[in-house]
Parts: sequence; C-alpha cells; structure tokens
Amino acid sequence: MRDARDVLARYYLYANAGDWDRWCDLFADDMVMDEQLAGRIEGRDKLRSMMAGMEELYASFENIPSHFLVDGDEAAVVSHISARSSSGKPIEAAAMNYFRIENGRITYLANHHDTQPFQVLSQS
Repeated sequence: MRDARDVLARYYLYANAGDWDRWCDLFADDMVMDEQLAGRIEGRDKLRSMMAGMEELYASFENIPSHFLVDGDEAAVVSHISARSSSGKPIEAAAMNYFRIENGRITYLANHHDTQPFQVLSQS
C-alpha cells in the first residue's frame, strides 16, 4: 500500500506527464473533489471522463509543488500552475490542495487557486 507522500508524488508526476488515466487511478472509486473551476465531482468514473478532455483545454499544463505538509492520512500541498490554453494564452496561478488519503487512494481533494488566470479558457 502506498503512503500519503508516495500518493502525492505520483499525483504531481502523472499530472505533469499528462498521464490522466494513471492520475485518476490514484483516487478511490467513491472519491469526492471540490474543484475551484469544475465544482463538486463525485466518483472516479466521472473524474476520469472529465479528465479525458484536458488535451482539448490545454496546449500545455504543469503543476509544480513547492511544499508538502503531511499528517497521517491528511495532506496539504502548495504548488504553482503554469499552463497554456489550447489557443496558446498563458495561465499562471498559485494553488493549494487539501487531500485525504485512505488505503493508498485519494478519497477527498479540495482545490483552491486564483480563478482569474483560467478565464482565458472560456475565451479560447
């Protein structure tokens, strides 16, 4: 079974590689995510179908963590997102994620960041 730090490392590794299938595999079947832009997402199958469209939204996407704080099965990660919309417009945003990890899977994720930089996605 993976510990929380390993799950977090893989979360960012897979996201930055654009490996959204393996990224989704990190979540429990009955996961819940409160995502700043997409709202509440319940269930890994729904998450997987949403993530299938990432290549259409972003020409590039990178989320680089700077601080990991882990306390048992809870964690917080401070990171920076650098991306380009499908039309090439830059996106730069500081982010903060809160995770609950049980039995080596993410059961809950709350994502917080400035939404202003992501408005270019609706303009693309």
